[in-house]
Amino acid sequence: MRPQWNLLGAEMAAASVSRALRRLRREGVRSARLYRGDARFLLRNVVPPRALERVYVNFPDPWPKKRHQKRRLLQTPFFELLSTRLQDGGSLLLTTDHPDYFEYSLDQARAGGLFEVRRSEPPPETLRTKYAQKWLDQSKPIYHAAFEKKAESPRLFSPLRRYPMPHALMEGDLPPAQVFAKTVETGPRANVVLLEAWQAGAGLVFLARVEEEDLAQEILLEARPSASGVYVGLRPNCAPLISSGVKRAVGVLVEWLERQGLRIKQSSY
Repeated sequence: MRPQWNLLGAEMAAASVSRALRRLRREGVRSARLYRGDARFLLRNVVPPRALERVYVNFPDPWPKKRHQKRRLLQTPFFELLSTRLQDGGSLLLTTDHPDYFEYSLDQARAGGLFEVRRSEPPPETLRTKYAQKWLDQSKPIYHAAFEKKAESPRLFSPLRRYPMPHALMEGDLPPAQVFAKTVETGPRANVVLLEAWQAGAGLVFLARVEEEDLAQEILLEARPSASGVYVGLRPNCAPLISSGVKRAVGVLVEWLERQGLRIKQSSY
């Protein structure tokens, strides 16, 4: 352990984050912070430019099926983003047991032209993880490479823009929840899916999924009678990042309600 380092860990699985947190506390590590979510979102929206010295990617999900390969972390767009967040001479170290993903990652890094790629034997510390021990016990080969930054992408990776609370006021009678059918809208910046609806007193609650670059959120929307008309917006205590996709989700719901006969009085989304 290097107590002089500031460590930032990212992991998608809640159980893995929980186990890591318990271990950090047990061993008294105070220089580490954990983030549950997509590392791409973390890099773009939390890490400042040229703030990182080194990045470790240990046994990432290889997404082996061809139709799932777009979900792989180590792709050319990720290396472009990473080049703006690494210090000059900074590096990413990859350790994996998956030969196809290993070669794919090397090809993707070389395609961008921003990293020098060097294969080597995995350092001893990378072989002490649970996954490393599992594959070593099965006599599976383990692959390792260092990707050293040699140039920086000219592309500007701006953090996600946040917006005021989107909402609308409508007039008319709300339909019963039974008439709702799943509604899907795909767009260049966001995909919005209204998944289901249910009755909540005199109003309706809708579960929606919003997918944007590096960010996916499930949110609760509502349409309920108020003194000024029918209020349409986020459900109280639902606190997503107010992104352009969340704004669009409110718009998709308003358009669905218009098809049910309601009319817009005022909109802010």
